[in-house]
Amino acid sequence: MSEPDFSDVLKAGVTRFQQHVFPKRRMLFEKLARAQNPKALFLTCADSRVVPSLITHTGPGQLFVERNPGNLVPLYRKEAVGVSASIEYAVTALQVEHIIICGHSDCGVVKGILHPDKVAHLPAVARWMEFGRAAREAMLKEYRHLPEEEQLPILTEFNVLNQIDNLYTHPSVQRAVLEERLTIHGWVYHIESGEVREYNADRARFEAWPVYP
Repeated sequence: MSEPDFSDVLKAGVTRFQQHVFPKRRMLFEKLARAQNPKALFLTCADSRVVPSLITHTGPGQLFVERNPGNLVPLYRKEAVGVSASIEYAVTALQVEHIIICGHSDCGVVKGILHPDKVAHLPAVARWMEFGRAAREAMLKEYRHLPEEEQLPILTEFNVLNQIDNLYTHPSVQRAVLEERLTIHGWVYHIESGEVREYNADRARFEAWPVYP
């Protein structure tokens, strides 16, 4: 028996949402139809295995989500839009209190950052990955001697930190941090275990949260 066309799968999912999910949360959606008040900007990779609301167990209206290949943050330039516009809107218009930059294990873009030659046939991707080059250089400076399988998870963490540095080039972020109304977090999500590790600036390392029963 052949698998159904994926467009039919999507339509069936929408139907289930309309018939079973929406009615139970109608009041919430009616409230959200008038305005949104998310508490955090969740900036993560476009990888299909990373589902922000599932990982954080949040509902509609709680996260303002920006996704792109490699969870990269471009250096601020007046002529640039896209990711920069999402950051500015979240921080200035929506007044989010937190920004989470979340990398993940087995990231194809991180692999491409480590080996730029492997994405030379994808010119747009290669240009985009320039925003991760500083992370590669910093990782190789300390860990060039390690085998690739050990370099990749380290580069994933370095990339998150590099993107936080890039985030601070955005005027809206600078103002919000100076006004002490914005906190920035660096996370790495491990697909195979469900573990989330957060950067601890005091200890200069990523640490797993305790798992509560």
